[in-house]
Amino acid sequence: MLTPVNPSTAQALPNVETLSLEQCSTAIAHADSAFASWSNTTLQQREQHLLNIAAALRENKNELALLMAQEMGKPFAEGIAEVEKSAGCAEYYAQNGTEFLTSETIASDASLSYVCYQPLGTVLGILPWNAPVWLALRFLAPALMAGNTCIMKPDPNVPATAAKLHEVFLQAGLPEHVFTNLTICTEQVGDVIDHPAIKAVSFTGSSQAGKKVAARAASALKPSVLELGGSDPCIVLADADLEKACDIITLSRTINAGQSCIAVKRVIVEASVYETVCDKLYERFNQLTLGDPTENVPVMGPIAREDLRYQLHQQVSQSIQQGAVCLCGGDLPAGAGFFYPPTLLVDVKPGMTAFCEETFGPVLPVCKAHDYEHALQLANDTQYGLGASIWTTNKDLARHATQTLNAGQVAVNGIVKTDPRLPSGGIGLSGYGRELGPQGIKEFVNTKQVWMA
Repeated sequence: MLTPVNPSTAQALPNVETLSLEQCSTAIAHADSAFASWSNTTLQQREQHLLNIAAALRENKNELALLMAQEMGKPFAEGIAEVEKSAGCAEYYAQNGTEFLTSETIASDASLSYVCYQPLGTVLGILPWNAPVWLALRFLAPALMAGNTCIMKPDPNVPATAAKLHEVFLQAGLPEHVFTNLTICTEQVGDVIDHPAIKAVSFTGSSQAGKKVAARAASALKPSVLELGGSDPCIVLADADLEKACDIITLSRTINAGQSCIAVKRVIVEASVYETVCDKLYERFNQLTLGDPTENVPVMGPIAREDLRYQLHQQVSQSIQQGAVCLCGGDLPAGAGFFYPPTLLVDVKPGMTAFCEETFGPVLPVCKAHDYEHALQLANDTQYGLGASIWTTNKDLARHATQTLNAGQVAVNGIVKTDPRLPSGGIGLSGYGRELGPQGIKEFVNTKQVWMA
């Protein structure tokens, strides 16, 4: 039984019955059976299905946004933007999938040799709660375009959002069992990974959980893609546009109440402008307000679960005990719901909790760097490697930083974000494999070499 809770009110939402292992096996078998016909559809037919899905998503964006607000606390306007972005992802693979999957001729000693890309079968996507529509489409759009059938295991926090998303796909005319929403508990995931019809696994979540998923998939020699946690550094040099930098840093750290893997997690500021940047960030953090995410007004919503809010507060408290200075926030608000205030920690140093661990909420640690080289050293002082960013007008330093920062993606004078056109993923404790872009669609295909005498 899934027991979701509205994080804005702490009130229980309707319980949802989970499937038994036998029912899971039947659902997977249906997806496996559907693979034969789906993989034999033409690329043009799959293109049209994805375009229909994009249209259906836009038709249902208000309901999806409201469900996200109720189940995980995403402000309504952010939910609308998430659905629009998801529709764009479907359109991107509809418009570009054929090109990405076209066979490539490669010269060799054969009369003809080439590489073709064929679907693997049924792919399992184990998804989190923080962007339940976008992260689903990031998994589904390329996998379906490649000819795979898909099983989605949504997070227990968002069962109604997942059910509505599945309904939207069917409404768009996608054949039954090509996409399956698997309503199960987390404890059942291992058995699903083990099912012989599951040919590959995509997982988005914590590094600790990612290790378990990777080990389970690897034990059966099944490929996996892992998009895990991050402690993304953002370097601000003295020559940067400080106003714009602080605007973007604040947005990155507080959108979705800071519950984003690729949000700025550590700001590293060159010493000569350190106090100025701290003052500007303080001004911006003080202007943010908490509020009801179901209303279409600019507010910051709650943390998704009470245990996550408690964990975040423990990280803040430990960091203050270790010597960090809290300029604003840092307390547990009274009243209903799992809200946590925008919290600005300055004078954060290596070894402090907020520096070493991923803070999954609206908490921004700020560190002082002596110079550019020291800033790079601090930025790379982490076991994570998802995203990173730098703010500077010096093109040479910017280019050097993009090659030196240990991350799967680096932004210069902008926000680290996911874009359907560009690959996304990490290194180290942030996972492996890539999603999105031309690289993402080739993660779950058989890259087959053909040699003809």
